Amino acid sequence: MKLLYPTSLKVDTSLIEGFPTITLHPYDPRADTIPAEHLDASILVTWCNSMPNLQHAKASMPNLRWIQSLAAGPNDVLAAGFDIHKVTVTTGSGLHDRTVAEHALALLLNAARRFYEMRDYQVQSRWPFHLGGPQPDRPKDKFTTLRDANVLIWGFGNIAKTLAPHLTALGATVRGVARHPGVRSGCEIFTEENLEELLPTTDALVMILPGSETTRHVLNKERLALLQKHAWVVNVGRGTSIDEDALVEALEGGEIGGAALDVFEVEPLPEGSKLWKAPNCVVSPHAAGGRPQDCEILIVENLRRFLAGQELRNVVNY
Repeated sequence: MKLLYPTSLKVDTSLIEGFPTITLHPYDPRADTIPAEHLDASILVTWCNSMPNLQHAKASMPNLRWIQSLAAGPNDVLAAGFDIHKVTVTTGSGLHDRTVAEHALALLLNAARRFYEMRDYQVQSRWPFHLGGPQPDRPKDKFTTLRDANVLIWGFGNIAKTLAPHLTALGATVRGVARHPGVRSGCEIFTEENLEELLPTTDALVMILPGSETTRHVLNKERLALLQKHAWVVNVGRGTSIDEDALVEALEGGEIGGAALDVFEVEPLPEGSKLWKAPNCVVSPHAAGGRPQDCEILIVENLRRFLAGQELRNVVNY
């Protein structure tokens, strides 16, 4: 039984070898086609595959039974037309927790400490007097520090569980929004029904939502209007979760403090997008993830389950 692994990242195959019925074969995921000699493979590991590559796999690999994506979301695999009722699709959920959490923390600190504005002054060889020297301590009408800040994480999954302890260690109060209420990682979790009461007391809103029809434009004009005028929006989930036109309007009108975005509805962000020059908007080029960590551990665990006929981890079932 063949397992194909991508050459778009370094995979330590020595950690995967040892299954007597499995042979490992590299392939180029950016090529338009899967090599003809490997079209009989049963398992396909994907990472940064081109759409023609995935579409060719879908049309030309009749023995394919399982796709292990190393991405946190399976959007590209599903967009290629794979039927999850015929081919099992599993995601790389958990492989990006640390990197995305770190990036989200960096964007929050950038927003609070205004490094982006300092850089603007630096390239002009100007000293930003208003950003240095004596400053008010934790003013109520500005987001200047994580200490005593109310941070709301919308989409409280594995990445949020990794991020939250770092925020609380710096003095923030962290609350979450998820499908089910309760307590996770010491944080109180609410549902979307509570957003009307949560958003008006939020200093920083961190979006870590997956991309789907149910999350499309969930942060819309009406919900943006509920945020305080100094509140920042950080998005490291999927760009489709924010109505970008409404966000630009809120930024240009001074209705919110700012936005630090790592994901967008269209990527790369089009040259004509108003987000490039919107006030207090930090554009990050989808850089939060991009480096799945310890993917071999997930592949081996799921491979053992696959061969034993057990349910795999991170199965896509929607």
